Amino acid sequence: MDLRRRLLGWLGLLLGGLLAMALIVQLYSLRADIGAEVEASSRLVDVLLAADGAAPDLPQRLLDADLRHLSIRSAGAPAAQEASPLLVRLGLVPEAGPGHEIRVGEHRLIIAPNPASEIEERLGDTVRLLITLLLYSGATLLAVWWAADRALRPVRELESGLHRLASGEFDPALPSFALREFRQVAGAIERLAEALRTAHAARRALARQLIAVQEEERRTLARDLHDEMGQTLTAINATAAHLERHAARLDAAAVAECAADLRRDIRHSGSQLRAMLKTLRPHGLDASGLAAMLRELLDGWRNRETGIEFAMELPERWPEVDETAALTLYRILQEALTNVVRHSGARHCTVLVAADAERLRMSIEDDGDGLPQAGPARRGGLLGMTERLEMAGGHLQLDSLPGRGLRLSAELPALAGTANGRKGEKE
Repeated sequence: MDLRRRLLGWLGLLLGGLLAMALIVQLYSLRADIGAEVEASSRLVDVLLAADGAAPDLPQRLLDADLRHLSIRSAGAPAAQEASPLLVRLGLVPEAGPGHEIRVGEHRLIIAPNPASEIEERLGDTVRLLITLLLYSGATLLAVWWAADRALRPVRELESGLHRLASGEFDPALPSFALREFRQVAGAIERLAEALRTAHAARRALARQLIAVQEEERRTLARDLHDEMGQTLTAINATAAHLERHAARLDAAAVAECAADLRRDIRHSGSQLRAMLKTLRPHGLDASGLAAMLRELLDGWRNRETGIEFAMELPERWPEVDETAALTLYRILQEALTNVVRHSGARHCTVLVAADAERLRMSIEDDGDGLPQAGPARRGGLLGMTERLEMAGGHLQLDSLPGRGLRLSAELPALAGTANGRKGEKE
């Protein structure tokens, strides 16, 4: 049922009841007025008959007649009491003349209008009507209070459901509502609960992924240190030990040869260390070095036997780019290329980067298998990219290409750090 129809229905019933009560009061007043008119006419006839017969008790009959709207008295009797000055001042009492003198038999009678009787009748009707309206208004207020309380009772249920969501529960436990408006609000709250449940699950998955990525990076770093730098350091240690043991017997040529081996191994160790540091934290990510870092990242995959043909287009002119935006763009491309190589099964991959004065845009297109049909569209690396872009004030979009393939589009402000700071200030 519609809330508007229910409220209109209740108001219509209340107004109909008010009209019915007013009609009943008017009919009652009309009935009383008709009876009073008939009774007054009968008394007027009795007075006239008594006057015509020169009845000795005519003055007393005139006093007891109590005729409506008329005042009949003997010529020598005092006039009727005047109306209240307040009523006269309000203009409710018209000016009454002295009356007309008539002779009936032996008696002289003065007949004059008597507005006091009509005023008394109207005041009585007004008082009855005001009492009726007062009682009905009180009943109406009680009925409206009851109807509003009953109609708005679901609001408390909705408020309780929102409190449950705010406290960390993902089931608002809302009942079934009869009114359409409350059903729509309840549906919106249910959808909100489902979105919160999905977001909570995604954040838990992201947290697990971050922990797994940290552990994997540590294992990779430990393996690289052991396999690469460990061997180089072992060679340096062996050369130094050889010099230490045979220093007294070695000639200048042998010492020079050992020194050359040490320099070669140290340079190789430095190269290995720089490669590891670049993997952990690229250096030189700014407006002038970002293009070179992106090319170097793509060339790293080109030099591997991946079976994928890579292509890249970069803008000729770059805006001012801060470190946050540059690192975000670099990491997005790094993760996207890793996904293309590991999961897409593509033969071609194209990277397009565009920039204007305020925004950076990058798209990575491949002709691979696209997204899986089952399961969430954003999980694992895609979820991490989405979170990273949102932290930098950007967003990620995935589009399935006609036939086969996937387009990953990322957009973020060139000054992501400044944008985040302004956003924080506004919040």
